[in-house]
Amino acid sequence: MTGKGRLLIVSNRLPLMMEEREGNWFAKPGAGGLVTALAPVLRDRGGVWIGWPGTTEAPSVQLRQAIGRAVADTGYDLVPVFLDATEKHFYYRVFANEVIWPLFHDMTSRCRFRPEAWDIYGRVNARFAGAVGEHLQTDDFVWIHDYHLMQVARHLREAKVEQRLAFFLHIPFPPLDIFTKLPWRRQLLADLLAFDLVGFQTQRDRRNFARCVSVLLPDVASVRTRGGYSIIQHRQDKRRVLIGVFPIGIDQAGFARDAAAPPVAERAWYLHENYPERQIVLGVDRLDYTKGVPEKLEAFRYLLQRWPQHNENVTLVQVVVPSRWEIPHYEQLKQEIERLVGEINGEFSRPGWVPVHYHYRALARDELLAYYRTAEILIASPWKDGMNLVAKEYCACDIEERGVLLLSEFAGAAAQLHRYAIMFNPHDITGMAEAIHQALDMPEDERRRRMRGLRRNVRAQDVFWWVDRFLQVALQRRLQDFPVIDEFVPGGSSLAAET
Repeated sequence: MTGKGRLLIVSNRLPLMMEEREGNWFAKPGAGGLVTALAPVLRDRGGVWIGWPGTTEAPSVQLRQAIGRAVADTGYDLVPVFLDATEKHFYYRVFANEVIWPLFHDMTSRCRFRPEAWDIYGRVNARFAGAVGEHLQTDDFVWIHDYHLMQVARHLREAKVEQRLAFFLHIPFPPLDIFTKLPWRRQLLADLLAFDLVGFQTQRDRRNFARCVSVLLPDVASVRTRGGYSIIQHRQDKRRVLIGVFPIGIDQAGFARDAAAPPVAERAWYLHENYPERQIVLGVDRLDYTKGVPEKLEAFRYLLQRWPQHNENVTLVQVVVPSRWEIPHYEQLKQEIERLVGEINGEFSRPGWVPVHYHYRALARDELLAYYRTAEILIASPWKDGMNLVAKEYCACDIEERGVLLLSEFAGAAAQLHRYAIMFNPHDITGMAEAIHQALDMPEDERRRRMRGLRRNVRAQDVFWWVDRFLQVALQRRLQDFPVIDEFVPGGSSLAAET
C-alpha cells in the first residue's frame, strides 16, 4: 500500500458484536473473510473500523466502555454507530433486505418499496458519514462496504470531504431492466458516483452498472470503458470515477491449515464411519431464496428416480444456516425445504439408509471443515450470487484433492472456477441431476485433475490478493493511467465464462 494515511473501513457491522449477559456487556469476535483480510492491514497501517455494534440498546456508559476494552484486543480503533429499533427495522430489514437484496438478485416480486424505509436508509447513511467525518484525517483513505451504505459518499461530499472514497459491492448489481424498477434509481446511482472507485465481483456486474449510468444519467455523466475498467466522468466538474472488478477470495491458507488439524481430521474420520461405502453430496447454504435449495432437493430426488443404482450409495447432507427468520418469505422457504426433505426421505429411505440428512443450524467451524474434508461432492446452486465463498472454502479444505465441485453458472465464483467445476443451470432440475450423476461416476484421476486446478485458483486469488489488488488500484494508480477510447456499448452475456 502506498501513501502515509490510515485506512478507514466502514461496514454495516463492526468486526465484533456486543452482547449483554446479566447486566454486563461482552464483545463477541466477528468472523468471515472481510475481518480476516482487513484486520492485519488496519493493525499494520493504523486505522479505524466504523460500524454498528449489533444492539439497539441505548449507548450507555457501560456499553461504550465495553467497546473501548475491545479495542485493546483488535489492535485498531473501533467506532460504533448506534441504531434504535425503528432504524434497524426500516434501514436494515426493510430497505436493505426487502428492497435492495431481492432487487439486486433479480427478484422484484419480493421487493417492498416503502418510502419511509428509503428516508430512514438515508438518515442512517448520514449518521455513518458523520462518524467518518468525525474521525477523518487529512491523508486517510476510506473504504466503504456493501449495499447497506451506498449513500455515505454523497453525504461526505456534501460536507466538503475531499479524501479518497472507495466502495465495494459484495452482492450482484442488476441489469438495467431490473434496476429501473427501483423508485429512487437515479438518486442511488448518483450517490454511488460520489465515490472515486467502485468495485464489483464480476465483469457482468460492472457492465450492468455502467449501462445503468449510461441510460439513466446521460445528463450527469459519460461512460467509457477499456481494459476491463469503466471510467465515468461527471459532465459538470469533469471528476472521474473508476469502476473495476475485484473478485473476493477466502483465507485459503487458513482453511487448508485448519482442515489438516487433528481435531478436524478426527471429526472427518467419524463422519466416514457414519457413511460407510457411500458418497456424500454436501450443500451448505444460508436460508435464503437466492440459494436454490428447493431446486437442489428436487434434483436429488430426480437423480434417485432416474438412476436407481445410486440408491443406498449416496447421501445428501444439506446444511441450512438460519437467516432473517423474522421475514415471512424466509419462514415459508424453511417450511418448503422441510417438506421436500420429508417427502424424499419418505419415498426412498431403506433400512440403514436415509437419503437426505438435513441440518437447520450453523455448524461449528471444526464440524463444517470436517464435512468439507469428508464430502466427495459439493453442490452450490444459487440462482444468483455475489461470489459464493462456500465453493472456495470446499476446495481449500479438500487437501486429499479427490472432491468434485458442482457450481451454478449464476454464482459469482463461476467466472473464476468454471474451467474445473461441473457447471449447471440451477433452474434446470434435470440438468442438475445429470451433473450430480456425472460427479458420482467420475474417475479418480479426473477428480484430482479438476480439484488441483480449483485449488490453484483459490490459492492464487485469495482474500489477501483481493485486498492488495483493490488497494493498489485505489491508492497507486491515477485515473489518467486508464486510457479512454471507446464509448460504452450495452450488451454481454451472463454465462460463467463471460462474467
